[in-house]
Amino acid sequence: MFGLIKKKKQEVRDRTVYFEVCGGNKISYRVTSGKMNSDDTEIITYGIEVEDSRTGQREVISDFSRNIEDAVDFAEMLIVNNTRPFRLYNQALNYLMISI
Repeated sequence: MFGLIKKKKQEVRDRTVYFEVCGGNKISYRVTSGKMNSDDTEIITYGIEVEDSRTGQREVISDFSRNIEDAVDFAEMLIVNNTRPFRLYNQALNYLMISI
């Protein structure tokens, strides 16, 4: 039996930049902080942004983690590996594979 499941879309709001590092490869790495509502409670979440200033390419994971240490650790990994924006999601999967 199949049924329709409705899922509320959760959006991150009130985003602010927690920290930003501009690498030598002209790529900016940012950790952002924002708020989400879940079951009538407000949750602080941390996101990751990678932007290439030469090409304008930008990728964002707005709700990467609820733990600031994980978000900062992931951003450091991106910086060390000189990760380009189009590789952000692959690196996120690799990070989750290691951290779980």
